[in-house]
Order: sequence, then C-alpha cells, then structure tokens
Amino acid sequence: MKTTHQFRVNGMHCKACTVLIEESFTELPHVESAQASLAEERVTVTGEFSGTPEEIAAELSELIRRHGYELSAELGAPRAAWGDFIYAVPIALALIAGFLLLQKLGLTSLITGSSVSYGTALLIGLIASVSSCLAIVGGLVLSLSAESAKEGATWRTVSLFHAGRLGGFFLLGGLVGVLGNSFHLSLTANVVLGIFVALVMLILGVNLLDVFHVTKRLQLTMPVGFSKFIVRGGNRDHYFAPLLIGVGTFFLPCGFTQSMQLYALSTGNFMQGALTMFIFALGTLPVLALLSFGSLNVAHKPWKGIFFKTAGIVVISLALLNLANALAMAGIIDPLFNF
Repeated sequence: MKTTHQFRVNGMHCKACTVLIEESFTELPHVESAQASLAEERVTVTGEFSGTPEEIAAELSELIRRHGYELSAELGAPRAAWGDFIYAVPIALALIAGFLLLQKLGLTSLITGSSVSYGTALLIGLIASVSSCLAIVGGLVLSLSAESAKEGATWRTVSLFHAGRLGGFFLLGGLVGVLGNSFHLSLTANVVLGIFVALVMLILGVNLLDVFHVTKRLQLTMPVGFSKFIVRGGNRDHYFAPLLIGVGTFFLPCGFTQSMQLYALSTGNFMQGALTMFIFALGTLPVLALLSFGSLNVAHKPWKGIFFKTAGIVVISLALLNLANALAMAGIIDPLFNF
C-alpha cells in the first residue's frame, strides 16, 4: 500500500544536501518520490512502506548516515544545544581577538578595506573554510565525494574538483579585476555592496549557530539545477564534470567569497584580481581537501555543535565589523577602529 511519510533530517546545510538525500531515497525500488526541504529540515517520501514510522526512518537513515545525515520520526524543532555555547563563546572570542591583534599589527585588514594583502586573502580563506565555505562548499564536496566513491574514483574526482576550483578562482578573479578597470564603483555603490555582503555573512553566521531556524529561509542558496549537476557529476566517467563544478563554486553565495570578489573588482587589474582570488581559494584548500578525502567529516564528530557555533560567532562578528566599516565609509558612524 502506497503511503507518504515526513521525517526530520539532521545534518543538512546546503542545497546539495537536499539533492543527495532525494537521490539516495529514490534509488530504492519501493520509493516513488522524495522531496527534501532545507528551510524546514524535513524530507517527505512516498512509496510502498511497511512498519512503523520509526522503523522506516531507521531504514532510510542507513542510506544517508555515512554522509552525516540522520532521520527522525519526531517532527518537532530540534534542540538548540545551548550548552555548546559554554565552549564556543570563549574559543570564538579568542579567535576574534587574534584577528583584531593581527589587524592592529598591520598583518590583516577588514575585507571591505581599501587594501587587502595576499596574506589577508589567505587568512580570510582559512576562516571561510571553517565557517561559511564549510557550510556551503562543504556540503557540495561531501556530496561529490559520496557519489564518486560509488564508482571507486574518489581521489580523481575530488582532485579534479579542487584543481577546477583553484584554476577557476584564478581566471575568474582576473576577469573580475579587468571588469573593474572598465568602470569605477561610486562611494554609494561600494557602501551598498558592502552592506549586502555583510548581511549575507550575518545570515550565514546565524544559521551556523543552529538556534534560530527561521533564518534558514533567508539564506541564499545555489540553484537546484546546479545542485543536481553537482551530485550527479560525481558518478560520471569523464573529467569535465568535477572540473566545471570546481569552477562553479566561484559563484556560490558565500559572504567571504563575495567580499573578496568585491576587492578583486576594485583592483582594476587582471593579475592582482587573479592572485587575490587564487590565494583566497588556496586558504580554503586544506580544510576542504581533508573533508573531500574523508579525514574531516565534521557531521560525524561529537563536537560538531561546538565547532559550528564557534564558526557562527566568528562569522557574525566579522559581518558586524564589515557592516560597521561600510557605514563608516558612508559617514553614518565613526570608525570603530583606527588601525
């Protein structure tokens, strides 16, 4: 008898996650359809099922548990795990203090500053790789790795993905720099773009806290079509799919990436824009590479709540700093720091 069931999904954080879950379930002969919702953290499945909802959830969880997801028959809101903040807050404060100290020493600058060194680009890449990039690109990498593993070619697929990502950031960053040479953004345009990027980062940071689930509806996500190409590209026996996916990450809605793109645009120079984006992508490589080859699947770690809440606090703080910087640029408020 055909029945429809709805389950809560723990562990989703991007569109690629929803597509991977849907693809995994519809591979079963007795499942007719599956539709996952990132905003509601739920999946609806229709098919020929037997047993209680708890037994069905356990059966389907076996298909996706290795990717870091788990189904629950309980549809209530997940626990916020406020106790994680006991550890997350001091760790985040230490990281923020370290960033401000580096800025005081002149080794880094705010992303929306007028001058961003290559060292800053590398540092911002490292920060992004454990926060917004991990939330967006991390889910993509896990999905790609999971699909390619079915074909026994994980190392080749993910290596091509990272090569495409680094090469794409270099070439597209250079093109953005050239584009910036053809026109100059007005002060108003810079302020508006700075505020937009800060708000994108702020929403990402709040979502990383995994406390206020309503904000997930506001988060920018990649198109569903691109997500399907990501998931299905991992099991195609050719080189172009993972390469194109890597290049395509340049356009994903990550606040740090967009901030660096704005700076690349302001350089008005191909090589400076290319190197800035390449070094930023290089900063994200260590964490994403570990994630790709299964050495850093945060979703399976008992400390994942502390990890993501720490990252969320850091991203929110940097978003507020950049928002304040944009408002100071417009003369609305005084600069917070005179570094």
